[in-house]
Amino acid sequence: MEKRWIQKPAADQQVVEALSKSINVNPYLATLLVQRGISNFDEAKHFFRPSLHHLHDPFLMKDMDKAVERLHTAITQGEKILVYGDYDVDGTTSVALVYSYLNNFYPHCDFYLPDRSKEGYGVSKDGIIWAEENGFSLIVALDLGIKSADMVLMADHKGIDFIICDHHLPGDQIPQAVAVLDPKRKDCNYPFPELSGCGLGYKLLQAYAKKYRNVNELGNYIDLVAVSIASDIVPVNGENRTLAFFGLEKLNRQPMPGLKALIELSGSKNEMDIATVVFTLGPRINAAGRVSHARFAVELLIAKTDEEAMMLAEKINIKNDERREFDLSITDEAISMIESDEKLLHAKTTVLYKETWHKGVIGIVAARCVEKFYRPTVILTESNDMITGSARSVKDFDLHEAISSCSDLLEKFGGHKYAAGLTMKKENLPAFQQKFEEVVSSTITDEMLIPVIEIDLELPLSAITPGFRSILKQMAPFGPDNHKPVFKSGGVFVKNSLASFKDKHIRFLAGQQGSETVVNVVGFDMMEHYEPLLNNHTFTMAYTIEENTYNGMTSLQLRLKDIKFD
Repeated sequence: MEKRWIQKPAADQQVVEALSKSINVNPYLATLLVQRGISNFDEAKHFFRPSLHHLHDPFLMKDMDKAVERLHTAITQGEKILVYGDYDVDGTTSVALVYSYLNNFYPHCDFYLPDRSKEGYGVSKDGIIWAEENGFSLIVALDLGIKSADMVLMADHKGIDFIICDHHLPGDQIPQAVAVLDPKRKDCNYPFPELSGCGLGYKLLQAYAKKYRNVNELGNYIDLVAVSIASDIVPVNGENRTLAFFGLEKLNRQPMPGLKALIELSGSKNEMDIATVVFTLGPRINAAGRVSHARFAVELLIAKTDEEAMMLAEKINIKNDERREFDLSITDEAISMIESDEKLLHAKTTVLYKETWHKGVIGIVAARCVEKFYRPTVILTESNDMITGSARSVKDFDLHEAISSCSDLLEKFGGHKYAAGLTMKKENLPAFQQKFEEVVSSTITDEMLIPVIEIDLELPLSAITPGFRSILKQMAPFGPDNHKPVFKSGGVFVKNSLASFKDKHIRFLAGQQGSETVVNVVGFDMMEHYEPLLNNHTFTMAYTIEENTYNGMTSLQLRLKDIKFD
């Protein structure tokens, strides 16, 4: 599939030069920093030297004072507290964080996660009834609840209070809970609205500890926050960058037993960064809720010994293998459905339904279909006599808004700009397919339907030195809104050693016209470029810079993202 290269806007050269001098880096690095909103010494120091002191005062969030006081009342009066969370990685890490913290000094608490297939997303009637039957008078809802006004009301009638910690966009009605912590509320002036659900749970505990205990205790659980930030694909800037930085540091140095067991079972030998968490830990934690019950994931994450953790992690690893089989077979089926239907093949959207598809993996299937066909995608299955599904989008297209335009056909929906969930009656499926296609077709541009490579900077190969790479590494953790820098270099040619491996990858030594510099280049899944490269054309390449360790030796390597031949 052809890719669209977009060069980031040029940075103000006067600001670049001033920053380059003040922090003693070359203009290329200074440009990267200015592109990320860093324009002076103090901002650069804040960026390169994160500190937990940089975190905002949690009491700046609307309702935080009410949440802390209600939690404290429950603890001092010996009430039973139920920590209630979603079944995905963000939800399970949120529950593990808040439950572990409270249970460390307060025994009258438990946790609850809805069954993905039986109860679906959000606060459920079953959950409220279970809380009532077991004598809970306070529910702390994490990573859900902002659209559960009816359930909060039901709980209130049963004498159960709610504290909601949710980072999703609110609807028209804010639930009548004791406290609703959501930095995306229009009436909330909290300085950073992009926290993960687990990050929001962390802020609640930070506020509670600040007033009634010791904030330093929270350091024991910060690796859970990093896992949630990575897996929920939230921006890695502001508070998220600080939390991810210290969370990854703990994950690599002294992870909680459950995370340690998952790292060992994943076989990963590299340091954990945002991308590694997304591809190794995230799917394993998610697997429990996808093919069994998310309670198993929380039990793993709160395990107190390495032995207990390893036993639970091995069971979850088996669930992950099952999840992968479902995922691959359903993806193959979905791709085949699109390719065999001329109308589907040329549509601006993909909306597929099959009643037997496993509910737990349809979000992954939607993401894989976007990778293949690059257009807004909804994958649906049957659950509890309804049609339910997951949706994924492409860069710059607001999926949540498009689904909202079809809300008259839906029972419920929710999510973000790029990912959403939805439920509808079976008879509404044809109308939804038609309306969603019409809404998207009328609002999406042709450009949005071409995959994008965003180029930070044009770079001569001679600038790629160990020192340059060393400072690049300090710009991590990388993720949304602080992506690993992508460079382009023109006038490049294959110097020698062009080779293919595993019948789908390429590697070679690259040179550049007018330069003596030679660099190692690797291109994964780029065999289509092998023949043209044999003809020794000059080309422009887009790439990231990384380190490759082989036989104990570490060297610089460029990882190709695309090639355009001259």
